Order: sequence, then structure tokens, then C-alpha cells
Amino acid sequence: MELDKQYDPKITEGKIYKLWEESGFFNPDNLPKTNKKPYCITIPPPNVTGELHMGHALNSVIQDTLIRWKRMQGFKTLWLAGTDHAGIATQNVVEKKLRKDGSSRFDLGKEKFIEEVWDWKNKYGDIILGQFKKLGCSCDWSRTRFTMDEEYSKAVKEAFLNYYKKGWIYKGKRIVNWCPRCQTSLSDLELEHAEEKGSLWYIKYPLVDKSKANYIMVATTRPETMLGDTAVAVNPKDERYKNLVGEKVLIPLINKEILIVSDSLIDLEFGTGALKLTPGHDTIDYEIGQKHNLEIIQVIDERGKMTNVPEQYMGLGVLAAREKIIQELKEKGYLEKIEDHIHQVPKCYRCRTTIELIPSWQWFLKMSELAKLAEAPIRTGKIKFHPASFKKPYLDWLANIKDWCISRQIWWGHKIPIDGENDVLDTWFSSALWPFATLGWPTKTKKDLKTYYPTDVLVTARDILNLWVARMIFSGLEFTGKIPFKDVIVNATVLTKEGERMSKSLGTGINPLNLIEKYGADATRFGIAYQITGGQDMKFTEDNILMGRKFCNKIWNATRFILMQIPDTKMTIPNKSSEFKSKLKNEDKRILKILDRTTKLVTSDLETFQFGRAAHRMYDFFWHDFCDKYIEEFKLQEEKNPKVILFVLLTSLKMLHPFIPFMTEEIYQQLPIKKKKCLMIENWPNK
Repeated sequence: MELDKQYDPKITEGKIYKLWEESGFFNPDNLPKTNKKPYCITIPPPNVTGELHMGHALNSVIQDTLIRWKRMQGFKTLWLAGTDHAGIATQNVVEKKLRKDGSSRFDLGKEKFIEEVWDWKNKYGDIILGQFKKLGCSCDWSRTRFTMDEEYSKAVKEAFLNYYKKGWIYKGKRIVNWCPRCQTSLSDLELEHAEEKGSLWYIKYPLVDKSKANYIMVATTRPETMLGDTAVAVNPKDERYKNLVGEKVLIPLINKEILIVSDSLIDLEFGTGALKLTPGHDTIDYEIGQKHNLEIIQVIDERGKMTNVPEQYMGLGVLAAREKIIQELKEKGYLEKIEDHIHQVPKCYRCRTTIELIPSWQWFLKMSELAKLAEAPIRTGKIKFHPASFKKPYLDWLANIKDWCISRQIWWGHKIPIDGENDVLDTWFSSALWPFATLGWPTKTKKDLKTYYPTDVLVTARDILNLWVARMIFSGLEFTGKIPFKDVIVNATVLTKEGERMSKSLGTGINPLNLIEKYGADATRFGIAYQITGGQDMKFTEDNILMGRKFCNKIWNATRFILMQIPDTKMTIPNKSSEFKSKLKNEDKRILKILDRTTKLVTSDLETFQFGRAAHRMYDFFWHDFCDKYIEEFKLQEEKNPKVILFVLLTSLKMLHPFIPFMTEEIYQQLPIKKKKCLMIENWPNK
């Protein structure tokens, strides 16, 4: 038989994916019966607003490689897919759509707005899942879940009420991160920090009693918050100010008396070593204020406007108020000097608006006991990080954890299940239940929950280690008594070839769908896998995808040559190299020996999650040992043994399949051998 001269991924990939879906083998219920334990991965649910990017592609290649490998090893494999409702992000998208139409969510009202969001979700929310299919992902789409599904929503309510009845959920007025654009609170983990050029203003605070000093100098990056100051703090070890502790100073411009206090949290080296305290608008100030029983005064409101201030500043935006205050400080002689200062400014992770810290009534989840749950399995090794270096930062975060602000002031999401509450829960509260809520919890009799939980591996990015991973671990232990997974693979961050973060807005992002269109899914997958070296930054270059395409062409051309050299009749191929009984030529023995060693090493690489190393081994074996040497020797043989070369080819296809699924399946379907319905359920090669 003869293959086409050239492999065309555009024709083949759609055809092969349809074959897989129609086979039913993505669903573990349809796989051949096995005595092996089930093997389950739950996909990190992408936002319904999302589109495939290089991070998704890398993450998915790793997961699909594992699932396809385990499926071929005879495990009852489930790769469970789904999407996250992404409260703030989705609400923003729909609000933008409404603004284009000249409307707003307030014009519609809450009920109609939620209907609008559902309409949007039903039209566009599953686009990214279709893009995963283009990549070749072998998820069980029949089990696809969504965090706002009715059954999942029941799980979220159950979790909230469980915590509430234990007394671990409470409502309190605390300093929170507030986005003036999204009009909601955010957790520390939902912030992004941007380096910005700012200033450090040195301001004189006059002492009431001039007998010890005329003034104390403070340095601040936010002079507008001085209107809400309730103290000035110095370090008790600072000899410069020991005689001033307990004295009173006047806040410039408003002449309000406040106290000088001492606290060990004050950095002696920053600015002047004297810090103005605004407990209503800074977390450290708030912490110090709690210890010294200081008043909390709010001078910035939820819109980012000045409030509870003298008339001349009322209603001004933060920056406008800052300019006015600085000008007045200069005019009245309170401003000593200004220095350039580079600082990290917190931004909303969804709309990039600068965050304000304000006092707000919110719902909080106590973390003291839950942090212990999240810590224990990492310390004992029941859950392992890969790379192991992530263990320390994970434990460090837990050691300094604060209570979790779980309420959000938006409309799209899971309503807090307390009568009269209009807030919704933080999106991460629901996604923390993902490994078991997707399998049927809280109905403990659900077959999937009993069969597939705990899951086996989580593949995720480092930036959500605390946002998501820690929360899944303590949630799993709290609600099921079992860890949610055994291994956490922290995949690399995909950077540009210059080492910068990819950015769609800056035009430096790479769309994997464009690579698939240009080179094919197999070349894209193999090129990505080839670059997985264990480091935490991957400088992506398209050269590796081009290499992947050349490798795919090599596989195709080698197969085409082999099929032209052997009889076009179905043959039975041995399962192992040791099953060859007839006398073999030296070159046959040599290639079988190298193949056995490669099989053993590739299997070991996959067991230890060394995906790049496995890809390199297969590339070297197929291109150099098989094509460059053995096939050339095969050409010269007078009496050819077609079973040997077919066995090596088939074994190679099996090992390549998790990385290069489409082409290997297409070739497998055309081999003149007795075979199974799909390569994807063939037996993984053994010695």
C-alpha cells in the first residue's frame, strides 16, 4: 500500500478527531475493561471569556500527553473538562457589550442583566473548548462541567453553609482591595502589580508642644491620604525619635491633633523613619492601628473620590486631590522636598484600574484551621510539587495567611446564601471545589466521585499556586477527608524569545491556533513539548514548531518508504521484541535493543514528568537510529524481514502518539497489521 506523498494536517486532523469522538474512547466507560486503577485529571477550567493562548497550549499538551499515555497503559482514564464562570471578567465583557449598545447593567436591572450574561455565555462561553479540540485534547466532553451549573451551584452552597455553621465565615468591616471600576472587593491574590515612576513627598507635621522639636518629618507616596491620618509612627529602636513618642502633632492643612506612637513594624531605613498612619487606606497602617486602637477614617470612597474631607477636596478624584494638596503644602511651607520613587502599584487583574484600599463590610472565611489542612499533605509528601522548589513559597504563604475575603459586589456569580444578601462569592471560592464538585459532590453516592476521586495529577501555572491550588487542597480535605490530587506539575511560564511576558495588547502574544493553521497541531504540540526542560520560564521560539513539522514529515516519509517495501497483506506483529523467534540479522538485533532501551527510558521520563526529555529521546531514536541507520541498512538487505521494521515503526508510533496524536493515528489506520479500532487504545510498548 502507499501513503499520499505529503501529509496534510488540515485534511487529516478534522477527520481523525471525528474518528476519536465517534469511537467513544474519550469516555472511560467505553474503554476496554481493565484491572488497573482509574486515572483522572481535571482540567484547570478556563474562563468562559477566554481564548486559547500559549499558556493554555503548554498546559494542555502536558495533560493530554499524560492522559493518552495512561490510556495506552490500560488505565481507566478520565480527563474532565469544563469552564469557570469568571465573575468579574465575564461581567466586564457583557457590560462592555451593553455600553456599545448605549445601555448599562443598571438600566437593565439585576434580573435582566443576569439573563443577558447567560445569553452571552450560551453563545460564546464554550469557544475555548472547541479550540482545545483543535489542539487534539482527548477530554471526555460528555462530562463537561460549568461552575454555574445547577449541580455545581448546589455544591458551592453546601460548602458555604458548612463553613458558616462551623463559625468560620463571618462578616466584618476590614480594609480590602477595592476596584473603583469593577466596584468590588478583591483578594490580595487577584491583584497585579505594575512598576510605576512616582514621588516621595517629605512633609513637616508640626508638634503641638514645640519644647522638644518644631516638627517631625514624614515621607509618603500618597499625600492625599493625610486627610485621614490618625497617628504618626516611629520604630521604638529609632534613637532620633525616642523623646517624641507620646507627643502630639498637627496634620498640615487641617490642623487636627494626632499622636506619635512607636511600633516595630516601622522601617527605620525608609524615608525619614517616621510613617504617617492612615488605617482606613493602608494594610500596614490598619494593622498598626488595630494594635494602638486608632480610629479608622475613610477619606476615599468606592468610586475613588475624596469623601469625609474639607469642602475644597470633596468629590475630587485621588490624583486631582493629590495635586491640590501638594500645591497647598508648598504654599504654606509644609513640603520639605520631593524625591523620585519607583514603586509597585496594585492593579485590578481584570480591568487594570489602580486599586484603592478602603474599609468595607465584607464576608470573610477564617483561615487558621484551613491553612493547617493545606499545609499537612505538602509537609508529609502525600502531595508533591514538580519542580519541588515550589514547596517552600507555598508553605511560606500559608504561614503568613490572612482571612480570605470571599464576597464580591457584582451580579454575576454564586449568590451568598444568606437571606437579604446581594453580594456574590469570590469566583475562587467555587473553583476551590473543582476536583470533587465536578465528580458529583456533595452527593457522596455518585459513581464518578467514588471512582475517580481523589484525582491523580494537577497541571497548573505558578501564579495560581495560592489562589487555587492551596484552596483546592484544604477544600478537598475539609469536605471529603481526602487530598484532591497526588502530584502538582507547575508548568513553565511561556515568554517571548526575548524573555518578556507575552501580551496580547502589546502585540507580543502568540495565538496557538495560528501555529496550528500554519504547521499543524502535531508539529505545534511536539515543538512545545520539546521545549519543556524543567525551568520555570520558557522562551518560546517558532523555530521549535518548524522543527516539529520537519520531524512529522520525517515520520510520514519514513512510513511511506516502509509501506512500499513490504507486502500489502495483513500481518500479525509481536507485542514485544523478545517474541521474535526467527533468526535475526545483526542490524535487526541492534535496532531492537536500542528500541527496548528507548522504550524503557521514555516510560521512565513520563513517570517522572520529564516531557521534554522524552520528546528529545524519541526524536533522536526515530530520526537517527531508525531512519539514518536502520532503514538505510534495511534497503541493502537481500532477504528483508518486514515484521521487524513494522514492529519498530509501530512501537515508535505508540511512543510518539501522546505527543503527536493525529499523524500517528492516521498512519496506524493504514498499517497492514491486525490492529485495534484506534491507536489511542493500543497497548503501551514494553520490553
